[in-house]
Amino acid sequence: MTNIGQMMKKMQEMQSRMSQLQSELADAEVTGSAGGGMVSAVMNGKGLLKRVKLDTSLINPAETEVLEDLVVAAVNDAKSKADAMAQNQLGKLTGGLPLPPGFKLPL
Repeated sequence: MTNIGQMMKKMQEMQSRMSQLQSELADAEVTGSAGGGMVSAVMNGKGLLKRVKLDTSLINPAETEVLEDLVVAAVNDAKSKADAMAQNQLGKLTGGLPLPPGFKLPL
């Protein structure tokens, strides 16, 4: 019975740390950029876009397609960084616990 009690305690600790990690990821920010930094996208660690910044020299009605492509590239760059940050933090939480391939804990 001691093993079950210890396991339950460990699960409660992990659940508490997971809640803390989710809060930290929601507060953390990563910035993705494109066009040599002329377009940047800021995203939180949970992958939610917070803001986009455009260099005013890009604002040309005749070139909206280029601007749209740069915004997409910046957002994708930020999303990639947010995912990497979340995975890094999750790795710290699980302490090297072997999870099946493709298994993701809810963040």
